[in-house]
Amino acid sequence: MSTLNRLSGSTVLLAFCMATGALAGVMAQPLGHAAYLVGKLYLVVVNMAAIPLLVVAIFFGLRQVLDLPHPGRRIALTAALAVALVGACAVGGTLLGAAVMPGKHLNPQEHGQLGELVWRQGNALSEDNVSLLAPPDGGAATGDGASRRESVMRGLLPDNFFRVLAQGNTLGILVATLLFGLAFASLSRERTALLDGIFESSYRALGIIIDRANLLIPVLAFGASAYLTSNAQAATLGAMGGFLLCFMLSAIALSVAAMAVISSRAGLPFLSVLAEMKGPLLVGLASGSATAPVPHAIEVMSARLGFSRGVAELALPFGAVFLRAGAALYFALVTLFVANLYGRPLGGADLALVAAGATAAAFVSAGQSGVANVAFASLTLGLLELPVEAAGVLFVAIDLLCDGLRTVLSLLCVCVVVAWVSDGLSSERAAARDGSAGRAPLQLAFSGVQLMLVGSCMVLAGLLIVLLGIGLGAR
Repeated sequence: MSTLNRLSGSTVLLAFCMATGALAGVMAQPLGHAAYLVGKLYLVVVNMAAIPLLVVAIFFGLRQVLDLPHPGRRIALTAALAVALVGACAVGGTLLGAAVMPGKHLNPQEHGQLGELVWRQGNALSEDNVSLLAPPDGGAATGDGASRRESVMRGLLPDNFFRVLAQGNTLGILVATLLFGLAFASLSRERTALLDGIFESSYRALGIIIDRANLLIPVLAFGASAYLTSNAQAATLGAMGGFLLCFMLSAIALSVAAMAVISSRAGLPFLSVLAEMKGPLLVGLASGSATAPVPHAIEVMSARLGFSRGVAELALPFGAVFLRAGAALYFALVTLFVANLYGRPLGGADLALVAAGATAAAFVSAGQSGVANVAFASLTLGLLELPVEAAGVLFVAIDLLCDGLRTVLSLLCVCVVVAWVSDGLSSERAAARDGSAGRAPLQLAFSGVQLMLVGSCMVLAGLLIVLLGIGLGAR
């Protein structure tokens, strides 16, 4: 099983799966669609196990944080750093977008391609229904606004814990868990010994489920690449290339800066920290799930980098939902791209509004992932009176390319919070070092499972080459 874990986290294997998936999306679409469905099943399994694992981790994290020196100060520092990091990413995205101006320098063909796409999708979604009856209540609009606000408040402060559990409302679940966790942490350990044992067993079992599900990450990478190449239009990707390049470079730059902060706080070389963090980062990049890398990240931040496990168990589950630094960067760049696309000039006050709106949208969209993030870009677009349908049409087509980097940046920002809040606490890395001192030297040997996997990859590569030759010959 350890061999499979290493292979599923191999950068070379993931790159190979993405390359062959792109080829399969062009030459063997049924194979790519089947792999994409398997990847979807992986996400279903991860999300099924992630919610109860986050609940249990918060219970343990609260208990341990309240036992640390100055717990109130550390919790307040955690919240302040979360807001500051999300705001910093929003400001950084706004300033970069104002300097690079993505969407401003499109040629007429690219501009026409995007305009045609927005127009075509807008006509497909438009409805020509005419109501011949007046609404029974003249204050219907006001009532709709009030009901929307009430729905948001119920999501933030649920009145029924079991309802939000059944609905899968991550935001409400974590808020309710925080309240129950505070009450649980106030009890003595003698009174909660039995429940502690149950939680410990559940925590380990759910972590094992997610670890086993992560073995399917290469299949997910293969299927996602095949799905993208078989469904995306080359002209649309070319027209959106400026936005994609701007977002990817800015996300990578901010991720490197966050990694440098973690390296400095851990007192380890940058490359050593990168090697330790490679596992959870690859999981987040390939899956796009904010919760999938959390168990592995808790282990890395505590046992390998030496930060407080209690802080990691409290901050990482909450940060996976609330600290959406990658989404803040994304919303800021989306707004500037649409503004440049429609020729809307932006002054200093407008840029400040974009940064504030992107920060607010990142927190409002807590608990959302994937394509659902695109809908929340309407909050920042509405502040500048820009057409919302442009975001709904243009960015859904490329969201799969942005989802992984959004997750990686958000995860690293949460790890920065863990590293900062753990300041002054004893290192928990010593046990991990002692346990690794007696490791056997690296041997170049192949097991039967490894040989089967290598042989399967070679057969798959040969099959794809044959299909490519058939396709080229048919042309």
